[in-house]
This record gives sequence, C-alpha cells and structure tokens, in this order.
Amino acid sequence: MPQGDKSSYTEKQKRRAEHIEEGYEKRGTPKKVAESRAWATVNKETGGGKKSGSGRGKPENCSASSRGGRAHKSGSPEQRSAAARKGWETRRRNAGA
Repeated sequence: MPQGDKSSYTEKQKRRAEHIEEGYEKRGTPKKVAESRAWATVNKETGGGKKSGSGRGKPENCSASSRGGRAHKSGSPEQRSAAARKGWETRRRNAGA
C-alpha cells in the first residue's frame, strides 16, 4: 500500500476526515495543511486505518476533536487576563528572591 493510500480506512473515518478538513478550511487554513491535519486527527482518534481480524479494534478517543480548535482556554477573557497578571507577578517576585 503506497503512502497516502486511504483504501484501508472505513467510510466513517473518511467522512470524519472530510468534516474536520472543512472546519480547518473555514478557519483559513490552506487546503493541503487542512487535509494533513484532518487525517492526523483521524489517525490519533481511531488508531489509523482499520485492519481485518478479530479483536484488533481499540476504543476511539475523540479528545483531539472535541476541543474543536480551542487551546486550553478556560474562563472568560477577564479571568484569563487576571490569571496571567497573577502569574507574572509571582514570577517577578520569585526572580528577586
């Protein structure tokens, strides 16, 4: 199987990759980069293309796409700003000690 061949992927995996790719393109990512990221996400979640054989499947972990492009941002912008300010003050205080 040549590199880049998608024949071993299920239809569900192909649809998922297409949907993820559309999301990246909507956010302004170039087509080629969006496709590469989409397949990387599908591979991470499902463990790559499905192989035949009993008992070879693993449960899917969809944590990569459930974030939906968000980094680890929690809270409102004001809360994040306050946390950043507090961290900066702590680092400044500890640097002097």
